[in-house]
Amino acid sequence: MVVGSLPRPEWVKDVIADRSRGRISEKDADWFLDSAILSGIRMQERAGLDYISDGEWRRGNYVGVFAERTAGFRKDDNPQPGRRLQSTHVAARLKPERTIFADDAAFLRHNTDRKIIMAIPSPFTLGVHLWHPERSVNAYPHQEEFVEECACIIREEIIALIEIGVDAIQLDEPWQPWLTDPATYNFHSEEDIRAGVELSIHTVNSLVEGLGDAFISVHLCHSHNVEGSPEEDKFLPLMEAVKRMEVDRFAMEFNSAASGGFSKLKDFPGNRILGLGVINTTNKEVETPGEVIARVEAAMEFVPKERIVLNPDCGFATSASNPKDLDVAYRKLSVMCRAAETLRGK
Repeated sequence: MVVGSLPRPEWVKDVIADRSRGRISEKDADWFLDSAILSGIRMQERAGLDYISDGEWRRGNYVGVFAERTAGFRKDDNPQPGRRLQSTHVAARLKPERTIFADDAAFLRHNTDRKIIMAIPSPFTLGVHLWHPERSVNAYPHQEEFVEECACIIREEIIALIEIGVDAIQLDEPWQPWLTDPATYNFHSEEDIRAGVELSIHTVNSLVEGLGDAFISVHLCHSHNVEGSPEEDKFLPLMEAVKRMEVDRFAMEFNSAASGGFSKLKDFPGNRILGLGVINTTNKEVETPGEVIARVEAAMEFVPKERIVLNPDCGFATSASNPKDLDVAYRKLSVMCRAAETLRGK
């Protein structure tokens, strides 16, 4: 499986930038992007993936797409420094202006016979990045209230994705950066972290309740560019969430110092699927099939093979400007698929 995003060619980045600045219309941008996304679909099919995405090539970034397609947000001309504000904050009550993900999913579903996966930001992630403790309080006095309203909108999107025929829906819940560097994300105490964990678990479970056989994943990683290796107790909130979120699969990163390695899998629940991160998306060095196989066999010390699927650690391009190489991504995904075939043969 893929996590979601693929690196964009330079001309695709230009289209997204021009659309954002109002130089071309959304309709004209889609005319260009349809052809680009079709090539990305064929690339993933050629690599051998069982589940493919649209590369998220219509999105400026994985969080900003929600603000772009929902009324109530304000973009700052002079944003404060730091990762969590992302130059946009909620400033008025939310009002969806159009579908956020369903149109993108319909295009993907129409253009491949493979199983498809759509990654969408979790309500809690939207709260971390798009609610500001000073600038958003007139619209939503408390972050929890904003997160709850986002959850209502996201649930309607999930229902629409199921009706379109999306085979796997992934909620992006990138916790490891704020577990490693909590102050940057406005978590100033253990109590803040605990409250965040509880809010995240609550909103994820409320999203998926009553959805029947829908296959729901949560991506709990996103550690690229995070410095240092946190102590093992930093992963306790993450693994508690793994035990308590009522979803089918958890995609987790294992190829960075910040990921903490395989030891945290000793607490992985016996009734969940592990999306095992076996490909490092942060460098250009392409893994060998043998390296991927070794990583899987190490994980099998903790999780049986029947409950392991393979994926990269993270998306290859969390924003349109992310400087990654599409050919390198293709080679890495191809290696992952070859390793999977070898493991199946064993």
